This record gives sequence, C-alpha cells and structure tokens, in this order.
Amino acid sequence: MKLVQKRFGEHVRRLRKARGWSQEALAERMNRHWTYVGGIERGERNPTLVVIADIAKAFDLPICDLFPQSE
Repeated sequence: MKLVQKRFGEHVRRLRKARGWSQEALAERMNRHWTYVGGIERGERNPTLVVIADIAKAFDLPICDLFPQSE
C-alpha cells in the first residue's frame, strides 16, 4: 500500500465522518458500491481522476480540498 493512497483514504474517511455519513451514504452519492468506498478509505484502492471528481462532487468540494497540504 502506498502512503499517498493511505493518506488520501484517511482524509476521505474524516470528511465522511464529519458529515455523519455512512460508507453506504457516500457510495450512493458517488454512484459506487460501498465496498469500493471502504477500499479507498483503507488505502487499498488507487482511485482514478474520474472517481476523485465523483468524491469531490459528493462532498460538494473542489477537488483540491481532497488533498490536504503535507505536514
């Protein structure tokens, strides 16, 4: 597992939980299966740009907000 995937997934999880959404709720907004969302959050998936755009749209955020600045 690559660090960038893990950090991205952790950020998606934080955003989802901050909204009080389940993985199923986020998946529905993305038109994906909830197990796919789980794979992203665990850093097991390497989402395409299309999927990243779908995640941003689901959160109503610009894509850049899905990539927080490094420490």
